Amino acid sequence: MASAKARSGTSRASRAWENAARRAGIAHVAGVDEVGRGCLAGPVVAGAVILHPDRHIPGLADSKVLPAAARERLSAEIIAAAVAWAVAVVEPADIDRLNIHRASLHAMRLAVMALAPLPGLVLVDGFSIPHLMLAQRALVGGDRKVSAIAAASIVAKVHRDRLMCELHLRDPRYGFDRHKGYATRDHLAAVEQFGYSDAHRRTFLAH
Repeated sequence: MASAKARSGTSRASRAWENAARRAGIAHVAGVDEVGRGCLAGPVVAGAVILHPDRHIPGLADSKVLPAAARERLSAEIIAAAVAWAVAVVEPADIDRLNIHRASLHAMRLAVMALAPLPGLVLVDGFSIPHLMLAQRALVGGDRKVSAIAAASIVAKVHRDRLMCELHLRDPRYGFDRHKGYATRDHLAAVEQFGYSDAHRRTFLAH
């Protein structure tokens, strides 16, 4: 069941930005977002989605306000109904090499460029994407406001959660299936006991 805030509609995203772009003659509008930026372990994953203008998906919202079951259901609906969708994964070693901020932007650029067809406009949560040879608009809090960005956040979150569960199966010492790599008390206790694994990032500066 969705949270009370999501059920009330206060945190649901809308298609206002996408509809305005289409009225201006832009056929395909993509939303893009990343998940896993604030984690100690695991990849950063970006999602990019072009929603179909005639296929409404009720309940789209920032993935952070949705329970896991709702995210799973919505992700399947998004994938089935979208004009195009893509995910991109940047692994911990590359995060350490690039730093997390640049790795997040790199993941978003890869996800957008994997779309077919390519969009005429990209709506980005938070930051502009460097070296993206497409029209874009960065929107602070876009995952709460824009349906395509919310959809991208959901697809990315579900994909990343599954990757973290796979990591847990390979190395259950850290509890990745529970905290998904975030700095929870039990995760930090496991790191203190066992040290870093290959799934852990060594750098945490977002510059």
